[in-house]
Amino acid sequence: MRLSPAPLKLSRTPALLALALPLAAALAFSDETLDKVPKSEGYCSRILRAQGTRREGYTEFSLRVEGDPDFYKPGTSYRVTLSAAPPSYFRGFTLIALRENREGDKEEDHAGTFQIIDEEETQFMSNCPVAVTESTPRRRTRIQVFWIAPPAGTGCVILKASIVQKRIIYFQDEGSLTKKLCEQDSTFDGVTDKPILDCCACGTAKYRLTFYGNWSEKTHPKDYPRRANHWSAIIGGSHSKNYVLWEYGGYASEGVKQVAELGSPVKMEEEIRQQSDEVLTVIKAKAQWPAWQPLNVRAAPSAEFSVDRTRHLMSFLTMMGPSPDWNVGLSAEDLCTKECGWVQKVVQDLIPWDAGTDSGVTYESPNKPTIPQEKIRPLTSLDHPQSPFYDPEGGSITQVARVVIERIARKGEQCNIVPDNVDDIVADLAPEEKDEDDTPETCIYSNWSPWSACSSSTCDKGKRMRQRMLKAQLDLSVPCPDTQDFQPCMGPGCSDEDGSTCTMSEWITWSPCSISCGMGMRSRERYVKQFPEDGSVCTLPTEETEKCTVNEECYTIPCLLSPWSEWSDCSVTCGKGMRTRQRMLKSLAELGDCNEDLEQVEKCMLPECPIDCELTEWSQWSECNKSCGKGHVIRTRMIQMEPQFGGAPCPETVQRKKCRIRKCLRNPSIQKLRWREARESRRSEQLKEESEGEQFPGCRMRPWTAWSECTKLCGGGIQERYMTVKKRFKSSQFTSCKDKKEIRACNVHPC
Repeated sequence: MRLSPAPLKLSRTPALLALALPLAAALAFSDETLDKVPKSEGYCSRILRAQGTRREGYTEFSLRVEGDPDFYKPGTSYRVTLSAAPPSYFRGFTLIALRENREGDKEEDHAGTFQIIDEEETQFMSNCPVAVTESTPRRRTRIQVFWIAPPAGTGCVILKASIVQKRIIYFQDEGSLTKKLCEQDSTFDGVTDKPILDCCACGTAKYRLTFYGNWSEKTHPKDYPRRANHWSAIIGGSHSKNYVLWEYGGYASEGVKQVAELGSPVKMEEEIRQQSDEVLTVIKAKAQWPAWQPLNVRAAPSAEFSVDRTRHLMSFLTMMGPSPDWNVGLSAEDLCTKECGWVQKVVQDLIPWDAGTDSGVTYESPNKPTIPQEKIRPLTSLDHPQSPFYDPEGGSITQVARVVIERIARKGEQCNIVPDNVDDIVADLAPEEKDEDDTPETCIYSNWSPWSACSSSTCDKGKRMRQRMLKAQLDLSVPCPDTQDFQPCMGPGCSDEDGSTCTMSEWITWSPCSISCGMGMRSRERYVKQFPEDGSVCTLPTEETEKCTVNEECYTIPCLLSPWSEWSDCSVTCGKGMRTRQRMLKSLAELGDCNEDLEQVEKCMLPECPIDCELTEWSQWSECNKSCGKGHVIRTRMIQMEPQFGGAPCPETVQRKKCRIRKCLRNPSIQKLRWREARESRRSEQLKEESEGEQFPGCRMRPWTAWSECTKLCGGGIQERYMTVKKRFKSSQFTSCKDKKEIRACNVHPC
């Protein structure tokens, strides 16, 4: 299913990004290619016409849109990945998006907008701002950007990539470096998904799923749970398109809910096994405590599974713990290719999604069931200000894990028409069955597949199945038996057969040696594929260790270095800082000079530091707004700095309090007389102050200056006036006899 992250804001403008001339524009074009480009160039036409060697059908490089959709939803963000299959690499690249049947020499020919994810890897081109290229020329095997789909009515869009190796360009108008997306019908209500096609591959394939957690305090520092952080046990299966374990835009089953909220795979495994006709392999791998560990400390969780023509999809999920109902996983990943073969490798970065069953907003929020239940959806950086993934600018969520699915074997006759570009191990998926049967010698079959799970999860009778492929029929007059075999069975704990047998997976590859010089230790693991049906505990070992030796005469090698240490914590707790890592010289100094760096320093970026609201001082209280009776006075202060990045909010900027000068008289004539007397009294006092100046202890002051002009015409400004010392007596102290200043608010009406 399509995952649609929230749109991101650009962290720098195309004009700034274009300051450095990209390699693809300045260095990548061969002299022969440049000679063919016309001198008069249109909009981005130089980029589009500067095509080097074409390699149709070449699969060394690939351009992939996350979810592999055939349609786009207007305005939706899509993650676009350009990658090279090892050992290949590329130094430079260009990436553009054109409306179908357009040449690209006009601005309106380009569709949608790209957004930079990693500024150290990608930037916009200086001479074609709508195109993306590398920031620095170096060897790389993978880059990622976001593409925001154009508005409705644009029609089909072609995403194109070109690859630069040294001074040679590989550019494809069709094939693995070109992706066509058409506009989704506006009547479609739901997430964008890719129709699952029937599989035409032959035989079966075996895969290994390896899960690499990247959820740590360094990658996700906000509110990271330092205790009990973990990934729950992985649960999933290889299945047909008729069965959906979970999907974006759907509702979580009870099994998915238990994984999402509790990290328990029991109920979901039961749901999967009940669909035995649609499931080939149940995928299980152990939990990981804590959530992140270096690979030289503990191997990444992994599991093996198989697929065939009818059950060529795989889905899995695992819980982020602790969390309300947050998980990661894949849904209906198709391992069958259009060329009737089996996918060799899938590498997918994962972000968390919400199961829609709990309304908590932080890692350790108390249980708060979502009623009614909501649809499964990806988390975004704008969900809630208290969310650990919150970003007021709507940026992308840093991936929390990566899953690698790699084909390790194939069985049976294969019919893919495009050969693999690397050596492939063709091996049996199961040992040769020794059961006696009456199969005629003229019928040649493949080996039987392993028995499927029982269709019954209770003590009611069910069935399980195994199958084989008819490879050849030497005598057509002699009929060949069926290719499927069925056997009665019951749920766990109900069988009359011996239920004390553990079924174990194959051993996972040995971990790297614990040291880089001399003798160390290495380990390998396996897991329980099927627990005993009688409920007993498996006693077979799940881990082995052995000694290993690396460079047994290694201390005589000049300039032998230890591995790099882990990166230190960032030098700051928020904002931009630095981090370091070190390594040691392990060989003797007299063996030769060693000029390798023993310390590396790089920039690190933590969430922006909170900035609190800043205000001016309060102004003087205003005069009472009434000349008699009850009234009020006000004072104001101005906002000098708005709060940012979660800083303290601004308090009140206007204060009011009551004032009462004297009672108002009922007789208007007497009232007017009193007003006139008060006005004349104030005028006489003002004249007296102007002639003599105000008196303060120990000094005589000059009269107040006139109020200055208001600093603003509306919205609240400031006026100032001053009183200076006219004469300071000998007995006065400096602190009690000094110049004075008054400030008041003015033009406080809204603009």
